[in-house]
Amino acid sequence: MAARGRPTPQPAKADRPRFRDRQAYKRSGVNPYVDLHREYAECLLPANDAWTWRERWSERFGREAPLHLEIGSGNGEFLAELASRHPDTDFIGVEIRYKRCVLVAKKLVEAGVHNAVICRYHAAFLDDLLEPGSLDAVYVNHPDPWPKGRHEKNRLISRWFLEDVCLYLKPGGVLRLKSDHRANIERAELLIAHEPNGTPADPLPLEVSGRSEDVTRLPAPWPDDIETNYQSKFRKRGLPVYAIELRRT
Repeated sequence: MAARGRPTPQPAKADRPRFRDRQAYKRSGVNPYVDLHREYAECLLPANDAWTWRERWSERFGREAPLHLEIGSGNGEFLAELASRHPDTDFIGVEIRYKRCVLVAKKLVEAGVHNAVICRYHAAFLDDLLEPGSLDAVYVNHPDPWPKGRHEKNRLISRWFLEDVCLYLKPGGVLRLKSDHRANIERAELLIAHEPNGTPADPLPLEVSGRSEDVTRLPAPWPDDIETNYQSKFRKRGLPVYAIELRRT
């Protein structure tokens, strides 16, 4: 999921979120996937509800536990497997498309997990959803490459995104990124201490704690890696998937 450009920062405790569901969401029959949102209300939070849990995720999950975030949950296989393997951790998935949110919710229900939710939200508005220092890990799998220079404003792997990661991760928390587009991995490392154009910038409190040139053949830079749907396709075609882990210092 691409976040199109860095929005103007909002106050930490805004009375209203900047990302909201369209008016059509309130009417039945406009979009079949919107109607399905209501059927999966236990684990699918529309934008108009998701932001209200910003300071209360422990209440939403009914316990105090480490909190992890996946950005761009796709069809939900990764998030469902992650929640199944780590029942002592709570997971928030963020996805912007109505259909994909339903697919993720279905996977969570099929997996029988209760420690994960999917939010229909935009990755550029995480300050609506999270308090600073509230996350232990962030996962991004196969973000849109946006390979051309004029696409800079569309890229999720950006300086502002890493600044957000630093804000919401606890010290020692990690960002785990996998991509079939090597430039995404290289950018993530470059942007720790540079602007997108390569100009030196104040270093962010991040360090590279692991890197892999191909997780389809070699170990991932973290234990217990989960193969994503895209990763499986690239493995079968004999193509690499790159990975990097950045740790909040």
